[in-house]
Amino acid sequence: MQTRIRALGHTVHPMLVVFPLGLFITGTIFDLIHLITDKGTFGQVGFWMISAGIIGAVLAALTGFLDWTSIPSRTRAKRVGRVHGGLNSLMLLLFVIAWLIRVDNPSRAAGGGTFALEVVGVVIGGAAAWLGGELVDRLGIGVHDGANPNAPSSLTGRDAGAVGQTGRRPRASRA
Repeated sequence: MQTRIRALGHTVHPMLVVFPLGLFITGTIFDLIHLITDKGTFGQVGFWMISAGIIGAVLAALTGFLDWTSIPSRTRAKRVGRVHGGLNSLMLLLFVIAWLIRVDNPSRAAGGGTFALEVVGVVIGGAAAWLGGELVDRLGIGVHDGANPNAPSSLTGRDAGAVGQTGRRPRASRA
């Protein structure tokens, strides 16, 4: 199935998600370095990485939501997409809170509590990213018109390519 937001034949949402996730992880790493070394530059860089990540996350969320609306109702893909979007929204909320805590601080440095929020956000973002991969790689959402929005989870160990629309493997033909 094709997604709604495309550029030059490719789905836009997966192109956008790498930026905020990478920026959030990098910002968290810079904040960790700041907490270890107490060098203010690392805290500043972490703050601005997270600032850019928030902007990118909002853009990714908008395209992701519009794509989600094109997934057929009452399918596994629709449910996975809902959880994926919810986790990403929670991650974004945690990073916005961490950003708001720091915005009025002239040094822009993160304290221990703010850093903990960021770590939780990165972990949640990792789970959301895995679900996004499940949508694209396992369920074929946005990849091809013959997507199977009811393919089983990749955690079951079954090959999605060998599973038909019924959710069952086709019988092997005797040649």
